Amino acid sequence: MSELSERDSAGRRRIVAPLDDTVVTSLRAGDRVLISGVLYTARDAAHKRMADALARGETLPFELRGQTIYYVGPTPAKPGDPIGSAGPTTSERMDAYTPALLERGLNGMIGKGYRDRSVIEAMIRHRAVYFGAVGGAGATIARSVRAVETVAYEDLGTESVKRLVVSDFPAIVLIDCEGNDWYRLAQNQYREPD
Repeated sequence: MSELSERDSAGRRRIVAPLDDTVVTSLRAGDRVLISGVLYTARDAAHKRMADALARGETLPFELRGQTIYYVGPTPAKPGDPIGSAGPTTSERMDAYTPALLERGLNGMIGKGYRDRSVIEAMIRHRAVYFGAVGGAGATIARSVRAVETVAYEDLGTESVKRLVVSDFPAIVLIDCEGNDWYRLAQNQYREPD
């Protein structure tokens, strides 16, 4: 279970994954967070397999309820490291599959870039949050990963579903469970008045 907790010296809020409803509903677009706990990885191919499994009425290789999926295909780890570079991929690649996963209890996603309106509407309906990780900072992000275990689709290599244990994974809330979009809010701050 997640818990509400303190902020670090830079004002980032510390949260624990899996996320509980209290944390999800308290987060707002633009909040900077440090995530500790468990994240799962999945990219395009893994999302397609999960969607196909759900369409066939099969269970997924891990329980979705309350979980956060990080859209990443990490590079192979160097000797002694748990993971290689682990930067986010473009989230819109997963948009076609995301509403079905949200319906089954997924309540957090981490990636980069905009989301389709259908995803945002599903986030509002199912009380979920979308975090952004900094693209191009994969080596820095990898420092927050403490352990990695492949849990499904091993044949996909780096794009298999992995269970990550993270400590102080840096992210920002891009879209909160009310549909507020930080990209759009931030752009509006700098628009010239009509």
